[in-house]
Amino acid sequence: MSYKFSAVLLIGLLLSGCGFRPLYGNHTIGTASSHFLHIEINSIKDRDGQQLRNELIRRLYGGNKRLATTYRLNTKLNESISSLAVQKNAFATRGNLIKSAVFSLINTDTGTKQFSGTSRVTVSYNILNSEFASLLSEKNARERAVRELSEDIRVRLGVHFDRVGRSKG
Repeated sequence: MSYKFSAVLLIGLLLSGCGFRPLYGNHTIGTASSHFLHIEINSIKDRDGQQLRNELIRRLYGGNKRLATTYRLNTKLNESISSLAVQKNAFATRGNLIKSAVFSLINTDTGTKQFSGTSRVTVSYNILNSEFASLLSEKNARERAVRELSEDIRVRLGVHFDRVGRSKG
C-alpha cells in the first residue's frame, strides 16, 4: 500500500470517528438547509443592503421556494474605508473597505431572539490615478464584501441550526 493511500484512509477513519458529518445537504431531515427555507429575510437599508439581501436569498434558498415563515432575519450593515500605501505626495494607492453586518434571527412564533451575531469582512482595492477607475475598483470591493458577508452569515446560521438539531435529537 502506498503512503498516500494509507494517509487518506487514516484521515477518513479519524473523521468518521470524531462525528464529522456534512452541515448542509439532504442526507437527513432537519438539516440546516431545510431550516433556511423557513427564514424570511427582512429588507436592509441602502443599495449594499439590497445586494446583501439578494445574496442571502440566493444562498439560503438555493432556488427553492420559501416555506412557511418560522424565523425572521434582521440585518444592519456598517461600512468604513481606510487608505493605505500612501506615497510621498500624500496620494493613497490602496484602500481597505471594512463592512460589518449585525444580524439577529427572530422566532416569529414567540418573538424571541434565537441567534445573533456580527460578521465582519475587510477587502482591499486599488486607488488609481483615474477617478472613474478608482470608483469601479471600490464598487467591486463592495460587491466582494457583500458576497463574503452573505456566505459568513449562511455558515453561522447553518452551525446554529445544526446545534439546535443535535440538542433536540
